[in-house]
Order: sequence, then structure tokens, then C-alpha cells
Amino acid sequence: MVQAYILIQTEVGKAAAVAAEIGAIQGVVTAEDVTGPYDVIVRAEAGDVDELGQLVVARVQGVAGITRTLTCPVVKLG
Repeated sequence: MVQAYILIQTEVGKAAAVAAEIGAIQGVVTAEDVTGPYDVIVRAEAGDVDELGQLVVARVQGVAGITRTLTCPVVKLG
């Protein structure tokens, strides 16, 4: 199992709608509005790195109102 945080910037006023739509995507654990340089933070899970890439590129980035994403895979150190 691969997990990642996806940091999302949206068009002005679109954060709530983007978070709600992404929250319904299979593989998304949470999608929350936040303040700061990013508007939405998503925690996602996938079977492997390729599946995670497909989730981000084919489904998350296809949501209207997103201007930029940054995917941060979770790693276990130590």
C-alpha cells in the first residue's frame, strides 16, 4: 500500500467544491480545505506507485477548479 498527501491550489473561491468532489473519489481517504499556500490537502491510498500516479493524473487533476497539485508520498524512515 502506498500513501501520499496531495497538496492542491485552486482557483479563487473553488476550494470547498474541489475538496467535496475529490473526497468522493475512490482511493481518497480525506480531502480538507486549509489556509496557507495550498487550498486543499488530500490523503490518498493506492496499491502501488503506478496506481497512485493514475489516481492523481487521471482523476484528481481532472477536477474543475484545480490550478496546481504537488504529490508527497509518505515514507517510513527507520
